[in-house]
Amino acid sequence: MHWKFGTMWLELWLGSLLLIFARFSNAIDAFVGINIPTNLSNLPSPELVVGILRTHHITHVRIFDTNPLLLTALSDSGIEVMITVTNNEVLAIGESPSNAASWINTHVAAFKPATNITAIAVGSEFLSSNPNAATFLVQAMANLHKALVASNLNDEIKVSTPLSMGMISKPFPPSTATFNTSWNSTVYQILDFLKNSSSFYMLNAFPYDSYVQSNGIFPIQYAFFQPLPVVRQIVDPNTLFHYESMLDAMVDATYYSIAACNFSPIPIIVTETGWPWSGGANETDATVENAETFNNNLVRRVLGGSGPPSQPAMLLNSYIYEMFDDEMKPGYGVFFRNGSSVYDLDLGGSSGNFSGGFCVARKGADPASLQGGLNWACGPGQANCTAIQSGQPCYLPNTVMDPAYLPEVQTRVLVGSVHQHLDLWVPQEVCHRHIGFLNPGI
Repeated sequence: MHWKFGTMWLELWLGSLLLIFARFSNAIDAFVGINIPTNLSNLPSPELVVGILRTHHITHVRIFDTNPLLLTALSDSGIEVMITVTNNEVLAIGESPSNAASWINTHVAAFKPATNITAIAVGSEFLSSNPNAATFLVQAMANLHKALVASNLNDEIKVSTPLSMGMISKPFPPSTATFNTSWNSTVYQILDFLKNSSSFYMLNAFPYDSYVQSNGIFPIQYAFFQPLPVVRQIVDPNTLFHYESMLDAMVDATYYSIAACNFSPIPIIVTETGWPWSGGANETDATVENAETFNNNLVRRVLGGSGPPSQPAMLLNSYIYEMFDDEMKPGYGVFFRNGSSVYDLDLGGSSGNFSGGFCVARKGADPASLQGGLNWACGPGQANCTAIQSGQPCYLPNTVMDPAYLPEVQTRVLVGSVHQHLDLWVPQEVCHRHIGFLNPGI
């Protein structure tokens, strides 16, 4: 009897230990990335974009095309990159394996391994905007995967396609959710491809849209990942799962829809989510404060390292929409186009949005202008330039073109206000070439 009790206790203890270890491992792998639009006017230079990413510890990005300048700037950054086959390219790639091979050679192989491309998004909600070309989408995914296999890149790069929540006709309660029956054949082929290629489901999910469309049925705290009083908690009547956020419910609805197609769980990555900080006259909840609340709470939720109620071991990895405002869906940009921030966003790796970055001279910049930039930053700009003084760790090499890494003022000041130096400086990690550690203030 004592032996059985001891064995049972040991099994429970080991089970708890494994669960804790799994949660810890998940927390390490959890990430929040950001979407980067590249077809806009007046964007910062690619080097400055990468500098902003590094300053804010953003480790994963999704770009809406294959912009070669940005892909080059991302080289040797360690940032994981998801590139996109634009909707206009899908048909040609779906029609011809040779077109797919050419696309991989031009937009992937040419940048690997320096640029850490890890995923290809085929189209962007292609099915929603091109319902009559569904077969081309599935074939394009297959052709690209075969081209990756031929290039021996299929283990490093996964192929999928971002799908909207509109693919699910009735997402609540999650346990009864199914894909719209008009997409049955296409969805089955997509899921079969994802399963066979060990890829993941890409989901675009915006709690803001669902909250507005609910006309007050769901409280805004539910959209914001905030706890609800007992009497207002959101519960699935079939599973009795309690949903603490609308995004959890949306992701779970997708898992249940996948299960309804007789597939075992396929990991889901939220390729687009966010909250607007501006909107139309009737969009009273589209405010800077609400956007800041949503995105910071999203980061905390994702980095907690657990999945939605039905799949707690599956991470809720997500990409914020978006880095800069675009005309297609305005009001979501986290940064203004001059590089300054719309609101504070802590992605978990820093002690605040402007916790200190560093600047490195851009190649080809005029030495006289660089000297002027140094003089301004260390004078009126009030930067702490101690590290580049004689005898300090960032002093060498003592040249204007390569002053081992000038400590940044605050990014908001340096990038947002110093217009005359905007093209001269790129935020960078501190002194990594010389002393091998990150900014001690972070």
